[in-house]
Amino acid sequence: MEALLNEWLWQEEFWLPPGIRWRDIEMKEDEGRFPLPRDLIYTLPLAFAFIALRYVFERLVALPLSRILGVKDRIRVRAPSIPKLEAFYKQNSRQPSQSEVVSLGKQCGLSQRKIHTWFRHRRNQDRPSNTKKFCEASWRFVFYVVAFTAGLGSLINVSTLPVSEAHYWYYVLEMSFYLSLLLCVSVDVKRKDFKEQVIHHIATLFLIGFSYCGNYVRVGTLVMLVHDSSDFLLESAKMFHYAVWTRTCDSLFIVFALVFLVTRLVVFPGRVVHTTLVVSLEFFQPFLGYYFFNALLLVLQALHVFWAYLILRMVYKFVFLGKVERDERSDEESNVDEEEEEEEPEDEGDECSWEQRKGAINSKLASLANNCVLNNLTNQRNISSRLPKAR
Repeated sequence: MEALLNEWLWQEEFWLPPGIRWRDIEMKEDEGRFPLPRDLIYTLPLAFAFIALRYVFERLVALPLSRILGVKDRIRVRAPSIPKLEAFYKQNSRQPSQSEVVSLGKQCGLSQRKIHTWFRHRRNQDRPSNTKKFCEASWRFVFYVVAFTAGLGSLINVSTLPVSEAHYWYYVLEMSFYLSLLLCVSVDVKRKDFKEQVIHHIATLFLIGFSYCGNYVRVGTLVMLVHDSSDFLLESAKMFHYAVWTRTCDSLFIVFALVFLVTRLVVFPGRVVHTTLVVSLEFFQPFLGYYFFNALLLVLQALHVFWAYLILRMVYKFVFLGKVERDERSDEESNVDEEEEEEEPEDEGDECSWEQRKGAINSKLASLANNCVLNNLTNQRNISSRLPKAR
């Protein structure tokens, strides 16, 4: 069974250009390491190792660092425990329709306004804290910095056929990291570009795996290096954004935007995609792997254009409004609306909130009463002025 699977999966027609066989590129042990598909079997256990390492890093390094930088979390009102509403929230919908609100109100004996308030508080209760987002960004920042540094060294030493040990581990660790991100996508912060991020991770995994197995290590290294060159700038800008270091965040964002636009919209399509899509035809005829590989590159390029549009929107706001209010690219959660953020003070609980509301209501009632008195006095004066004066 294994022999049949290997024979079907590693067909030469799929992986290699016409006229080239696996035996043509086999190497002896003393000539160096040649990329083999079985080398990537270590990526799955390493992905789980990355997840465990991330758990330790976020609690022992990122969390204390967030406190040092002054990251603060908003204190939100917790929704009261109502089993029927909680069951509907988890099993049906986080945002019930009007008919569902009416039905839930009858079941729980609550008004529609209280039902809406409960769901708003419950949604905001699930909003990720600034500390959680800071820890995620710091973990990715550390990896991207290390990967970018390692990628520069491996790009210099990369050869046509044999692969150095350092370059091999660069490939394996990059693929393991993206696999760990894909495995954690259900528990990480869900952002505005959640679907695009999932597509990006999947395309990157296939691209890394295919480029290694087909020995297109030069192209694969360039693709990973182009991505890592701007990603660590984005994550660092996010970290300072959550810490409310506005000037530092804005400066890093400008640098990130310039690097992203140059590498993703100029270098990537002009050098990488053009070489694999056009220049490669001068050396061999198209084959199935050629179409598959370039299709993945074009998917990434489409995502680059999408993210570039969001970044240019932020640049426009920065130039004309004078500051970057939020990350249009991936810092805004898609599962909640920004308008649903509670207006309660950060450092006060329900009692203080209720006292403030009660005071506001009393002041409005007093204002209405004063208006009524003034209106009555005005009406009386108008009436008395119209009456004939006694002689």
